Amino acid sequence: MSAFERKEDKKKEKIIEEFEELEFQIFRMKENMKEIAKRNQILGIELTKEDKWVIVYSMDDGNVCRIMLHDCDTPYRGTWDFSIHAQYKDNHMIHIDDIRGVENRGYGSVCMKFLKEHALEQNVNIIKGDIVERDWEHLDRLVHFYKKHNFQVSLLENEKYGEIYWRPAV
Repeated sequence: MSAFERKEDKKKEKIIEEFEELEFQIFRMKENMKEIAKRNQILGIELTKEDKWVIVYSMDDGNVCRIMLHDCDTPYRGTWDFSIHAQYKDNHMIHIDDIRGVENRGYGSVCMKFLKEHALEQNVNIIKGDIVERDWEHLDRLVHFYKKHNFQVSLLENEKYGEIYWRPAV
């Protein structure tokens, strides 16, 4: 067998492996969506920056809004892998209370995209939030995240406090 044939065989093996992984993710997605839909509203599915499929869903009782995400690598057991917790402050504003989950997987960007879409569907045109002292350890990353998502960020360095503000472009 020539080096070229061995290289071609490895390419085929890689394609088969990727196909089987994708097939498994889709099967898991289907099963997870059935379970998630029993208690939550599914907003969509999305591909992360790591090329992993995730299910995005919400819980919204008119006072509290949660945008949650579950990966398609693991079975859904009633808990999210990432979430943005927010409250309606009035008919036109949502206040982000907390962002929870694993960092640097693109989950925050996926959830933020869906939070903005959800807000607009609810005729909410302002999203606000606070940056508090516990956030100061990862302030650079947090400011980068919010600015990437078109939030205005204002910080009071001495008080270790800040605010974020988003309004859709007109």
